[in-house]
Amino acid sequence: MRAARPVLALAALLSLSGAVAADLEDLLSALRRARTFTARGQVEVTVLFPPRSTPTRTATQLPPLPVRPALLARNFTVTRSGPDRVAGRAAARFTLTPRVGDAARWTLWVDRTWNVPLAFEERGADGTLARRAALSGPPPTLARVNRPAPAAPPGLRAALTRALPGLTLPPGFVPVGAQTRAAGLEITLSDGLNVLALVIAPKNVKAAPGVAARRVGRVFVWLVGNLPPDALQAALAGVRAADPAPLSTFGAPPDVNP
Repeated sequence: MRAARPVLALAALLSLSGAVAADLEDLLSALRRARTFTARGQVEVTVLFPPRSTPTRTATQLPPLPVRPALLARNFTVTRSGPDRVAGRAAARFTLTPRVGDAARWTLWVDRTWNVPLAFEERGADGTLARRAALSGPPPTLARVNRPAPAAPPGLRAALTRALPGLTLPPGFVPVGAQTRAAGLEITLSDGLNVLALVIAPKNVKAAPGVAARRVGRVFVWLVGNLPPDALQAALAGVRAADPAPLSTFGAPPDVNP
């Protein structure tokens, strides 16, 4: 009997691991389908981070999520539960928990027939609600959309290392894009779902929740996003120099008609 217990424990562990992998693949399947189909209807969108004067608005479909499947699979543990109901439709609930660091946690509700998201919410590491969007009545419909999969430009991470020596990227995050904006050169960091903005700018930024900044030579470096203040500051603490030149070929101006 004693010898059988480790075997049973190992079998249970393997079964659990297989279930978690299956939950991840089910979620990724729904997110891939959301690039070509979406549920349309009455949507209530609430954004509490960053703070805004009118946090809640209405829309006709869920805001698209900035999903990068390979990073999501690497950085999150996904578990499925339910069934739940959203806008009168049967839905599976997926909980996404970061494996490292203090990134935000997510919950997504996926239609069990259409296999597309019906609702989502984002919560900070302390559990504070940052964002929620959900379909409500009347009954939604399924519509076709065109949302190409994003691709990170090759060589961006090496260029960022040369531009900001000493930068420590928050756990799980990697650079996936760059744009020249009015404030300065902005590098987008992603862990698969959460997004941070890293900015090299000629001016400082006002203190605010989710913002860290420091002067490096003649410029300022900001890091903005839903991370605890200590995590944002730690990422910038070791930056020894700031030279945007290595990133200049990546910083194309944003599309004026997105």
